[in-house]
Amino acid sequence: MNRPLLLAILLAFGIIGVISVLGGALGAAFGLGFLGSPIPEISVPGEKIASIGGYDLVNSSILLWVASLILIFIAWRGTRNIQMIPTGFQNFVEMLVEGFIGLVESVGGPAARKFLPLVMTIFLVIVLSNWLGILPGVGTIGKFESVEEFVTHELHDQEEPGKSHEDALQDALEETKNKKMTVFDQSGGIKIIPFGRGEDTKVTVSGIVEFDGEHFDAHHAEEQLEAGVVVIPPEDEPQLVGKDAGILIPFLRGPNTDINTTLAIALVAMFMVQMWGFKSLGLKGYGGKFINLKEGPIFFAVGLLEIISEVSKVISFTFRLFGNMFAGEILLVAMGFLFPLVGIIPFMGLELFVGAIQGFIFAMLTLVFAVVATSAHGDEGH
Repeated sequence: MNRPLLLAILLAFGIIGVISVLGGALGAAFGLGFLGSPIPEISVPGEKIASIGGYDLVNSSILLWVASLILIFIAWRGTRNIQMIPTGFQNFVEMLVEGFIGLVESVGGPAARKFLPLVMTIFLVIVLSNWLGILPGVGTIGKFESVEEFVTHELHDQEEPGKSHEDALQDALEETKNKKMTVFDQSGGIKIIPFGRGEDTKVTVSGIVEFDGEHFDAHHAEEQLEAGVVVIPPEDEPQLVGKDAGILIPFLRGPNTDINTTLAIALVAMFMVQMWGFKSLGLKGYGGKFINLKEGPIFFAVGLLEIISEVSKVISFTFRLFGNMFAGEILLVAMGFLFPLVGIIPFMGLELFVGAIQGFIFAMLTLVFAVVATSAHGDEGH
């Protein structure tokens, strides 16, 4: 009974796999690609979603807030009615805390308990925010930036004293004419990456604004920019004429794929390490490893190297987490582009694992740096 069922499961997976290959970018080379979608715009910095009272809301910060609220809820739910014999959420929270207590004590002894709140918070926030970053809809649903808005950004860079608006607009269009825009079906401010339309259906700015370098008509170009619809479609895609074209700015983005987030966490971690160092060893004891004028130029140079070392830890923290998570996001986009439906599934599992490992590494390095910083000179070996 089990063998026919297993055979049916394997056959179903095989069929889905074949459909995935034929419907993706590989199938598009043979005139198929019916499941493909254009690659979303990939931006290294976080993108502005809205302005709230002068505060620029960036898409990479939203899921970080969500992760923080989830952790606050778990902490509240697990401690609101503490019992001698833990159950439910209390049991989960106690197990988590006890595990981290054992971890920090195994590295730095009982005195390392003071590092527990920061180390545990860093781990949980990084892991949860990494996991939230692979949810469906993250990076694929967002607001619409029209061609007009995109060209306007370049227009501001082209405007110079003594340069006419017409010349600045012409130069802006020349600079952006080969920029590819995604074609969307639906109208309105909220867009979704179109399904079943491959990368080759993207339209360049020159396919939306017709302009001749020698006989440039600024008024006509501005009218076409304002309309923001396809005028000259890609080859063999006449049905795209009249559809909206522009860039999708996603509402949600993995927090740690923005270097500003990883830098902020790194700065907090290393600031606390320095604070613990000064508090434990005093200004002279801890500061002496950075500035030592009494024991000759060699020890002074060693102190400068220590300062460089502390700065390099911030840089290492920042780029290790950012690099791994940003590369993971690119990998998911690439696999979804090549093999729709199934290609992304194993890599989502890999991203869950990598997200947890990166959180653990960040937390453990913070703990080790804190233990070393609070150890008297000569005690590091012990």
